[in-house]
Amino acid sequence: MTAEFIIEDQKFQADKVAVLSTGHGVQDTYQAFLPALLPFLIEKFSLMKTEAGLLSVFANFPSLLQPVIGYLADNAGPRYFVIFAPGVTAVMMSLLSVAPTYYIAALLLIVTGISSASIHATGPVIAGRLSGQRLGMGMSFWMVGGEIGRVLGPLVIVSAVEYLKPENTPWLAIVGVLTSVFLFFQLKNLNGRTYIHSESPPWRQALKGMRPVLLPVIAIILSRAFAFVSVSTFLPTYLTERGANLVTAGVSLSVMQAAGVAGAFLGGSLSDRLGRRPVLIAAMALTAVTLFAFTSLDGWVLFPLLLALGFSLLSVAPIIMAIVQESFPESRALANGVYMAVSFISSSIVAVLIGAIGDISSLRTAYYVSAGLALVGLPFVLGLPRVKKAKIFG
Repeated sequence: MTAEFIIEDQKFQADKVAVLSTGHGVQDTYQAFLPALLPFLIEKFSLMKTEAGLLSVFANFPSLLQPVIGYLADNAGPRYFVIFAPGVTAVMMSLLSVAPTYYIAALLLIVTGISSASIHATGPVIAGRLSGQRLGMGMSFWMVGGEIGRVLGPLVIVSAVEYLKPENTPWLAIVGVLTSVFLFFQLKNLNGRTYIHSESPPWRQALKGMRPVLLPVIAIILSRAFAFVSVSTFLPTYLTERGANLVTAGVSLSVMQAAGVAGAFLGGSLSDRLGRRPVLIAAMALTAVTLFAFTSLDGWVLFPLLLALGFSLLSVAPIIMAIVQESFPESRALANGVYMAVSFISSSIVAVLIGAIGDISSLRTAYYVSAGLALVGLPFVLGLPRVKKAKIFG
């Protein structure tokens, strides 16, 4: 079924995309509390690393709902999914360090996961619709917000635990709640749907048509997931095992994420100019090389390697998101929801596997395995169909 799209402005609407990116940034600031808190929670609840990895599963398992959320958004509008997410996530994650039991912590993370699924399935679609023909740039804006949040999150929570004490972290939720209020007023005049189109195709038909693109994309996501989870979830734990204190480990995660901000911005933007495939191949190859070097070496060289690792690792996501959205203009939210669900769920499964490798052998071994698997996805990049950019605007 062919769809016709009408949007308020064919140009890149930087102000509106920036508002969405801000909401994403606040959302991911709170979501980034978990990796930095893992050493604290491991000690508090006397956890094995596998049990610690399961906490990521609880946070990401609700991502299975993202295709459903995306399908609903294609037909009903995605605005409120974006508005409420930062406030809900802020409350749940600010309570995490005062959770009395492992099971209460798991429940908080499940609710966080539902909130996260809502904004990640729908926010990129709104940003894409407001980006005109500069879809890669729009996805870069969206990702930059999230990466800034991932930079700030570890710093905020380790500072709060260290200086405010864990029992006072619930006060951190105020900023997230105020952000939801801000988004409500900023987005209230946005149409219920950011676009007008003929009825989206039935979900079974839509998913069947997505297969040639989504299958290689899923393979790329799975191969990348090991490297991504190794550093985004276990970097503080890995560094504390090597002798760093909690603050230093948390700051190191933020340093890596800070480089990821540049990678997220340039990845999508460069792919608009140079092509999706070449930039994607370069980013994935650099990720494998820098992760191997980071694991093998010691001393001052770890700092530039951490910057290079963050840059290459985080530049991949906006490129894949652009590929997915421009390939399926009639069902963008559904396609994005499937992509995000696979991404989040694969990260959850991999978190448990890396934790298990860490228990059986060491996290250093897990890092070497992750570096090798990062290269496995390269042939699948060549298997991506060459898709012409959808001419949906004008």
